[in-house]
Amino acid sequence: MSYTRVNYTNIQPVSGAMHTLRDPLDSKEVGVMIARREPEWRNRPHDHADSDHEEIYILMEGRATVVVDDESVAMESGDVIRIPPESTRQIRNGETESAFVLVSAPASRCITTAETADDDGSWIADGFVG
Repeated sequence: MSYTRVNYTNIQPVSGAMHTLRDPLDSKEVGVMIARREPEWRNRPHDHADSDHEEIYILMEGRATVVVDDESVAMESGDVIRIPPESTRQIRNGETESAFVLVSAPASRCITTAETADDDGSWIADGFVG
């Protein structure tokens, strides 16, 4: 077979919301994650300068703000943003749940699933899982 197919809803989420697809898809070059988060949720500001991978965030549902290098970028369903490795980024939900597809490359520099959760189970997101 020359392809791999999965349904993200069948993949156990990390930190209650992140469905990491790199391993189930056996992807060598691209990290992909589906992230669904509740209203008013936000992750920690972080960058990927050490791992030198860029990210693309696709907002599939809801509204959210992505803060890039202290600049707030309002996003609505269908919006896409590319963030270079050295830029600090943070997702901030508004009054509604959001659903993002997060893409990162190169996947070889993405962190593993085990490195994503704090002791309390919250999403660290200091690195991309995919």
